[in-house]
Amino acid sequence: MHGMTTKNLTKTAAPEAPADEVNTVHVTSAFGAGMETITLSHHLNIEGTSYLPGAKIRVPSDYARRLRRQGYVSRT
Repeated sequence: MHGMTTKNLTKTAAPEAPADEVNTVHVTSAFGAGMETITLSHHLNIEGTSYLPGAKIRVPSDYARRLRRQGYVSRT
């Protein structure tokens, strides 16, 4: 059985990736926090993985709030 792996931690998110492709990012967050999908407005490196502007990533809600305050989340 072939499945998608989440082990590609050093791979750079490609700009030609399908618009509906969302990478789940594992970061340390508050206990019980929900997850949220965001679109990046700037290049971001999270734990060794580079994400390009326009990449859609799924992160814990508290981390998404921090990224919004810092200007990393697209306002579309």
